[in-house]
Amino acid sequence: MASHPLPAEQLPDPFEETAALVDRLAVAQVAQWTNGISPAALAEAYFDWASHLALAPGKQAHLATKAARKALRLMHFAATNRPWAPAAPVIAPLPQDHRWDDPAWADQPYAMWQQSFLLFQQWWDAATRDVRGMDPHHARVVNFVGRQILDMLAPSNSILTNPALQRRIAETGGTCLIEGMQLLREDIERAVRHCPPVGADAYMPGEQVAVTPGQVVWRNELIELIQYAPATGEVRPEPVLIVPAWIMKYYILDLSPENSLVRWLVGQGYTVFMISWRNPDGSLRDRDMEDYRRLGPMAALDAVQAITGAPKVHGVGYCLGGTLLAITAAAMARDGDDRLASMTMFAAQTEFSEPGELGLFIDPSELEFLDEMMWTRGYLDSWQMAGTFELLRSNDLIWSRLIGEYLMGERPAMNDLMAWNADGTRMPYAMHSEYLRRLFLNDDLAEGRFPVDGRPVRLSDLHLPIFSVGTETDHVAPWHSVYKLHLLTDSELTFLLTSGGHNAGVVSPPGHPRRHYRVLTRPEHGSTLDTESWERQAAPHDGSWWPEWGAWLDARSGDPVAPPPMGAPDKGYPALEPAPGGYVRQP
Repeated sequence: MASHPLPAEQLPDPFEETAALVDRLAVAQVAQWTNGISPAALAEAYFDWASHLALAPGKQAHLATKAARKALRLMHFAATNRPWAPAAPVIAPLPQDHRWDDPAWADQPYAMWQQSFLLFQQWWDAATRDVRGMDPHHARVVNFVGRQILDMLAPSNSILTNPALQRRIAETGGTCLIEGMQLLREDIERAVRHCPPVGADAYMPGEQVAVTPGQVVWRNELIELIQYAPATGEVRPEPVLIVPAWIMKYYILDLSPENSLVRWLVGQGYTVFMISWRNPDGSLRDRDMEDYRRLGPMAALDAVQAITGAPKVHGVGYCLGGTLLAITAAAMARDGDDRLASMTMFAAQTEFSEPGELGLFIDPSELEFLDEMMWTRGYLDSWQMAGTFELLRSNDLIWSRLIGEYLMGERPAMNDLMAWNADGTRMPYAMHSEYLRRLFLNDDLAEGRFPVDGRPVRLSDLHLPIFSVGTETDHVAPWHSVYKLHLLTDSELTFLLTSGGHNAGVVSPPGHPRRHYRVLTRPEHGSTLDTESWERQAAPHDGSWWPEWGAWLDARSGDPVAPPPMGAPDKGYPALEPAPGGYVRQP
């Protein structure tokens, strides 16, 4: 048969392909220097703000009036504040802002510097809000970047204006500065050599943390499945399968024994299985969300049922692992697979229209930068993600460290949670790009467009009991966003809001001081409260939320039975090695 040549306009253009490759390499090079932050996105946001503000004379006049009023109030404060008769401050710091805790900030001239800074910070917040015609995302970006610059210039960060730092220098004769520089040099050397931070080697997986007894009973290229040994004579017939996030190592849920959720859950009479994700390198660059679903929770669920013989399994997901569990459960419901007895979500989002400050880094320009940066290596490195999360809490994670360690010369003692936080993981190129675009940018899961096996899944197909945990000060998965699961399913849904942040709020063992939570259950097909009404109606409780969840699981589990065997060699699930296995130790 004769072949017909393609028209010239349909032939591949080698120059176009070369140009595209050059563009990708150029963007990737810039992204390495900016840690994935797109200069074009920042420029666009600032032009949007400046141009709309320039066309808003009323807003300008309002800001000028506010500035004048603040200046007059500050002048009155300066004139009336005396050591023997201190004046009331013009503005008080936010409760979570601990930069000003030292009593010396109430004395002059420090009080004047503090009040000036706080008033200008407040004015800047007003300058970037309610600018008519401005894109809301751009407004948040401009506000956030401005706050980062202001926080860098805060009087608390300077030797010349920080009374606590000046007092420390006087007490030590300046040796604290020398000691701080030594700490800085040590940290730089460790970072260059890719060594863990000082003290982290006292919390090694399998030695001081991740020590709950168990066996690795299954392994594929993405996961090791750990089965934990029973701690009670009888166990509930429904095992618990935990799907942690692969943005973190699993032992956040199995820290030192007194902080281990796994140890506590085993002690409550449950057979617990845990997924331990492989720390990917460039060889896994093309693994996407479907691979993570298929080789992760689906493969683990098959193994759990083969080993235990249980017809039903309690699914538990944390953070990104919870999102993946929700996708998996929705696909199972769509396909008539009813093997899940319940679903528990720890600080996990399913609706991403309001993802919190992490959404500041998600727009088409930013994702293009991240894509090209990941494309060159095949993965997103852990230090690059850590830098993003540090920006979200720069006062606590950057500037307080600068003052406390490198100027005052005081290094805080390492603990298990801090050591785990320094044990970062990488993200495969294909998976992370799909996750950010389909979930964060396009919100495909909430809107019923996320594909599994070529067909979309819908959370409205879920008809199993759900327990969802949000944390009050979560910067990664804000609880108002986590709460939106109520809008996506008619299932019976128990929502619990606990004190703490994304990690410390979840790691909340009984006996932990100053813990509290609220909880309320919406029945199946019940009406959904808005978040303000929910807060009013959910009764507060003191203490850890773990027993509340344990009672919820008990009510949805059968009577205790004899523990299942550890692994099932005859079914292809032999005990391969003791927990915590090999994947968690991968650098």
